Amino acid sequence: MSPSGADVLRQIKSRIDEVDPAAARDQLSNGAIAIDVREPEEWAAGHIPGARHVPKSYLESRIEGAIPDRSQHLILYCASGNRSAWAARTLIEDLGYANVESMTGGFTLWKDRGYDVEMPRALSAEQRDRYSRHLLLPEVGPEGQQKLLDAKVLLLGAGGLGSPAALYLAAAGVGTLGIVDNDTVDVSNLQRQVIHSTERVGVSKVDSAEQTINALNPDVKVEKYDVRLGSENIIEILSGYDVVVDGLDNFPTRYLLNDASVRLRIPVVSAAILGFEGQLSVFKPYDGPCYRCLFPTPPPAELAPSCGANGVLGVLPGTMGLLQATEVIKLILGEGEPAIGRLLMYDALAATLSEVKVRRDPDCPICSRPPEEISDEEMGVFPDYEAFCAGVH
Repeated sequence: MSPSGADVLRQIKSRIDEVDPAAARDQLSNGAIAIDVREPEEWAAGHIPGARHVPKSYLESRIEGAIPDRSQHLILYCASGNRSAWAARTLIEDLGYANVESMTGGFTLWKDRGYDVEMPRALSAEQRDRYSRHLLLPEVGPEGQQKLLDAKVLLLGAGGLGSPAALYLAAAGVGTLGIVDNDTVDVSNLQRQVIHSTERVGVSKVDSAEQTINALNPDVKVEKYDVRLGSENIIEILSGYDVVVDGLDNFPTRYLLNDASVRLRIPVVSAAILGFEGQLSVFKPYDGPCYRCLFPTPPPAELAPSCGANGVLGVLPGTMGLLQATEVIKLILGEGEPAIGRLLMYDALAATLSEVKVRRDPDCPICSRPPEEISDEEMGVFPDYEAFCAGVH
């Protein structure tokens, strides 16, 4: 006669360690990690503060991403202590985790004892549909999507790089997008600036970008800055943003951006394009080099787009702008390895992507010092760039 489900559960519980909620609470305060194995709708109704959500139905495929250290002390819980017992057996016997316990009575008993409960903000039904493919990714999930919705990203330029970056950040659900651009849409822009359209020629780029973003995702709030970025307004504009997307086309403003972002400790995802080639790097203040570490002085004139009109393959800013959007999302989620201390170089004609390591300069005039020591007078200063530019015409 085959054993009943209750018999199997008793056998499983006899092979694992169980812990009372009171003892579990003490152990969690001393470094143990709570793993909630319930389904998403149960998690959304409340969970143990600091717990990590790994539903039992995805346990085998997601636990290593959540807890790569198999020696870590884990306390699993469900609603009543049964599913967590099954999950504990799987972790111990099938996946080799060495220090796993199941909490008796589960979340129900935890709440009945009056212990702290965290109530996450729940996505609406429309948001669950819109971001459903994100929710399936363990690196994103409901918590990561909420991080995106809470994030504020500033795009410097609604041009070739800013257009694709803005579109995909809006589609991903980044809650606030600031856009700085004092230009209007021109027919010549439409070959690469895909956020604009023919009927908007002559319209300010920030207004045009706002229309497209609003049509794409009503979750996104657009903050418009129809101004030229300069030393008199950069600190005020950048303040309060989590990440900056650098779509600038001139070196004077890039040096100014670097100095302001270091002073405010805001990471910058920077890209540059010229002809058939693009470059990308992430400058996260004090975690890696800054822009001045990479370019202590302006590069040669032939590599300086701001010194004259240059051609560009229309799809190239799309490629680089989407790489920028990807790096922004990684920074917001805290996932993966952003391109900090690395300069990625893309050659569209050769279809190659190469990488150069960049180190912090211990003598950098900006990032070698505490941010509070960076004065207004020295931000954006570098030797005779205007004269350098004038000399190449």
